[in-house]
Amino acid sequence: MKLRTSERKQAKIKMALQGSAGSGKTMSALLLAKGIVGDYSKVAIVDSEHGSADLYAHLGDYNVLTLEAPFSPEKYMKAIDVCLKAGMEIVILDSLSHSWEYLLDYHSKMAGNSFTNWSKITPIQNSLVNKILQSPIHFIATMRTKQDYVLNQKDGKFVPEKVGLKAIQRNDLDFEFTLVFDIDIKHFATSSKDRTNLFSDRPEFKITEGTGTVIRDWCNSGKKVNTLLEEIDTEINQCETLEGLRHIYGKYPNYQIQIKDAVIKRKAEIENIVSQVVPNEQIIKSTKTSQNGTISSTE
Repeated sequence: MKLRTSERKQAKIKMALQGSAGSGKTMSALLLAKGIVGDYSKVAIVDSEHGSADLYAHLGDYNVLTLEAPFSPEKYMKAIDVCLKAGMEIVILDSLSHSWEYLLDYHSKMAGNSFTNWSKITPIQNSLVNKILQSPIHFIATMRTKQDYVLNQKDGKFVPEKVGLKAIQRNDLDFEFTLVFDIDIKHFATSSKDRTNLFSDRPEFKITEGTGTVIRDWCNSGKKVNTLLEEIDTEINQCETLEGLRHIYGKYPNYQIQIKDAVIKRKAEIENIVSQVVPNEQIIKSTKTSQNGTISSTE
């Protein structure tokens, strides 16, 4: 356990756009993606919106991976793997709401106690979220919104009242993202979550390619990821115990995909060293004193 000075690393943005149908989420995501990576050939859009991704082909030659129902989280994760293997630098998940609707439908059809059944649903949802957070590329997730209500007591009765819009996804999902833009029907955006502090307290604005460029500069302003990975690699190679390896692997959750092979390799090396250790009794032979006072070894 060791204290260190805080230091912001270069980052891969994990952000979300939420808005109602027709608010311009898909086009906004594409403009952001171009600004972040600078080249549409490195942009992939995972499309569960019935081919809507192709409506903006005039913007450039980005890549499209079309999903067909049912929109299970496992299907999204496989799509992400395809994009990673193809060398994409940013993936747009359009729309992440479909995976949640799939899980809600799956939960409604499960037998048994509805409350305890959520313990089976949550790990599936978390697997997709972790896939997004731990992949070494940028992500933009779009989410549909719907009218949200609360029950307020009026004249002795509970009456539903509108309290704004709510994303069609798990309630706390926005906490997982670094940046969340809310887009209204006139295509104006405001930030409801912003760890970058680039858009906090800023008046509503329209998303452009320049918005993505600003985000890219923020991502690149920290310590280079390659330098960090070199430091982690050195830490792994200097580790001498399996417990130490477990600690290193758990210390860098955002880079576990990149360091997994190095950890497995070092684990094998440590286990090989341990297997070759000669027991003390094979090196230091027991001795006994003979009757005439001399020392002799016992085999």
